[in-house]
Amino acid sequence: MAWRLFEEQDHAVLYQKYRLPSPSQIRNLVLSYLKRKKGKPFTLAVDIGCGPGQSTRGLASYFEQVVGIDVSGAQIEEAMKVDGPENVSYRRGLAEELEFEDGSVDLVTAGAAAHWFDMEKFMKEVERILKPKGCVALYCYRPPFELHYNDCSEQLTQIVQEMFKTLGPYQSEKCHIVQNEYKEIYHAITFPDKERVDDISFKQQVSISWIKGFFESLSYYQTFRKKDPECAKASIERMEQNIQQALGASSSETVLETKWTAFCLLASKP
Repeated sequence: MAWRLFEEQDHAVLYQKYRLPSPSQIRNLVLSYLKRKKGKPFTLAVDIGCGPGQSTRGLASYFEQVVGIDVSGAQIEEAMKVDGPENVSYRRGLAEELEFEDGSVDLVTAGAAAHWFDMEKFMKEVERILKPKGCVALYCYRPPFELHYNDCSEQLTQIVQEMFKTLGPYQSEKCHIVQNEYKEIYHAITFPDKERVDDISFKQQVSISWIKGFFESLSYYQTFRKKDPECAKASIERMEQNIQQALGASSSETVLETKWTAFCLLASKP
């Protein structure tokens, strides 16, 4: 994880409040793949780039032990503040230097994180720590997401798209891997038994204030804020106001629906 953009405490707090939990559609897909390729028992899962642990905790009921790994100490601190299952633990670490014994892990997963990895080094570690037929699952979300509310969904989605365009100049070059839907990462997976699943759709009910918080949690918004704090603040407040006006809402706590599309890369160790 050579790219380190999520390590400040206030950014970690935003991640805890506003990042997506691992959707059940992806979790079920990954678990079904693992069952098909390796079979039970499911002993140990490792979630890389876990942030404050939303995706890590989602695996708890399926494995004897789940470990979340993140390069950011602040993110790990936030993850440990959340009451969770006793079989879930967190530690600070690198995707390219995984402190697990050879052949000890059933599943390695990373949600919206693999584009920050050095894939060559990461895959060497994955190959080392996975059990035979153990699996790696790397998934991410396709920007932009859609907003739906009565008959103004098209207008709302356009507002979101405009905000992404505003943030575009502040993106890390690594974000282009996401826009390319992990094609480079798929080719970098060294296991011959691999596949990708596209167009995984899921919906979420959120408030207008949540949408604002989600954008504030993005790495490129944080870059924008550091370079031009007044302009960054004005841009995100304008987006919030535009959404409220489109809805005819008086409160930023008005709830609407988001629709997300994800993709997932799956591979099994020989």
